[in-house]
Amino acid sequence: MASSVLKRCVTAAVKVKSLSPSLSARRWLLSSAYTDTKVWEAREKDPQNLAVLANIMNRTYERNLPVSSLSVSRFIDNISCREEVEQAEYYLYKFRHSPNCWYLRDWTIHSWIRQCLKYGAREKALHTLQNKVQYGIFPDDFTFNLLIDSYIKEGDFKSACTVVEEVMHQEAFDLPSTQILSLYALGSYLATRPQLTVSEERLLGASLLICGLKQDNTVGLSAQLLGNAFLGKVEMLKGIHGVFKGMPLLWTRGYLSQALAVMEKVAAVPGDDVKLSKDTLDYVNNLLQELSSASDSDSSGEESAGEEDKNEDAVDEEDQAEREKLSHYTSRFKELSSQLESQGKVDTASFQALVTTLAQQNLAAAEKPDLEQYESRALAWESEKMQLIQRENEMRERANQEKQERLAAKAAARMG
Repeated sequence: MASSVLKRCVTAAVKVKSLSPSLSARRWLLSSAYTDTKVWEAREKDPQNLAVLANIMNRTYERNLPVSSLSVSRFIDNISCREEVEQAEYYLYKFRHSPNCWYLRDWTIHSWIRQCLKYGAREKALHTLQNKVQYGIFPDDFTFNLLIDSYIKEGDFKSACTVVEEVMHQEAFDLPSTQILSLYALGSYLATRPQLTVSEERLLGASLLICGLKQDNTVGLSAQLLGNAFLGKVEMLKGIHGVFKGMPLLWTRGYLSQALAVMEKVAAVPGDDVKLSKDTLDYVNNLLQELSSASDSDSSGEESAGEEDKNEDAVDEEDQAEREKLSHYTSRFKELSSQLESQGKVDTASFQALVTTLAQQNLAAAEKPDLEQYESRALAWESEKMQLIQRENEMRERANQEKQERLAAKAAARMG
């Protein structure tokens, strides 16, 4: 029954027209069909008294016994207000630090994000996502998309990029829709010209690079250029160890060299179908000038001893050799920029405008397979959940039967 209801709802949702390009370009991107909750709400209900369920879980933990993943799932599914979201966060944490921690269900993670969005607790979703090791929150692509889009709707591009950074850490840029949303969030945030710390540039750089590698077009190559440049700056300032710590990147030195390689690749492509955005090139130019100024200050001895110690932290001989190539990288960048300009391969449209156009042209088509996959996944989740409930009932019946047998045996012994 539940499966048929789910199927009808998803089929109807797929047929809903997506937002027109003029609307989607304003503040949000995903269509109403994608963000509709009807499919999720159509699941077979398993109503629970949360006070009773919380008491059972608390007593179970006090006895040092494992709480089942089904109990946590039931608690989250039955959230009905903001206060209960905060309670659920506690039980997610407790479950993650229990012997059953590996069994947190994918549908529970999806439900948690949805409940946070539904009850105005999006910051809780982001907090558990950023602290995924402590809470076990590793969403799938579809769930990531819902969270990214919710921040885009509010024009909170910084938080949207924070979610994108978690997608990057999880290496979950498989869906074209996730790639488009992520690039849109990154481009929109950079368009605000934020003042970034080196740590923030590192995260943005990795996100731009890894996501950009999925798009072999002007947007993707512009993202790769900027991503490599950001990481190159971190490499110059902090050394290669400062780049790779906790990041899903290949152990390869010379990120500024890789940025130049992107420019060379575009210059070598016949025709002018593939270009690099002008503001991205400007961004890289400013970055190189900033590094050159910092290098000149170092050589002039203007930096304090404390700052020197900080910058030299974890920098080895190969890092120093890379720093010495900065002047070469700067001059080569100017040569390639002139070459691209003469070839007509510098797009005057901003990176933000390019990602907006990409979203308008490609996102609607990318949504359909996502919704079809979500239908299949939701049905599989429902089937798995029913199997767990059945298994739980069988175990409860077996336990009751064994208890009755023990009581009968004791009664017989007393009578004998």
